[in-house]
Amino acid sequence: MITTESTIAPAYGHSLRRLYFTRFAFAVIWVGIMFGTVAKATEPSALLTVLLVIYPLFDAGAVLWQLRADPDTRRSKAAEWINVVVSAVIAIAIGVSSSIAVPAALSVWGVWAIIAGVPQLIAAIRNRRNGGQVAQMLSGGISVLAGTGFLTQGLQGNGMIAGVAGYATLGAIFFLVSAIRLSAKLKKQRA
Repeated sequence: MITTESTIAPAYGHSLRRLYFTRFAFAVIWVGIMFGTVAKATEPSALLTVLLVIYPLFDAGAVLWQLRADPDTRRSKAAEWINVVVSAVIAIAIGVSSSIAVPAALSVWGVWAIIAGVPQLIAAIRNRRNGGQVAQMLSGGISVLAGTGFLTQGLQGNGMIAGVAGYATLGAIFFLVSAIRLSAKLKKQRA
């Protein structure tokens, strides 16, 4: 069966919209648990470790899902694959570092935010024709900046882990904005 780009783009747009709503919901729940339980933690705990490990693993799974849903077989997807691999490796590193010291976990989180932000920015630029990507471009750029801040704080011995919950909150907002913008674009295409 031959499919044209006009039939693929809306289907991929619907997939991206569903993914963005899912990522928004996950982040809101994660942030709620973080703020409600361990956001002010200064010492390692099992719950903090689990929460810090789950977030990059979920990110890796979401990017992997997006890769599998992307119908464009002609373009390189190296940036997204790097994001998947790095997020999985970082989840392990966060698991180890968060059991040692909160500043160590914050430093590793910062490295992840930097390394994950660059591919997110690249993927959003590549997906801009599908709509709803401006927020994802901003999110990728802010991720790099926030990651630099987390890394610096962690290396200076600052254990303010609540910042990662704020970071995830902003990410949730960007995913919601992208999902809403995609919904509007898809509705307009149907009309």
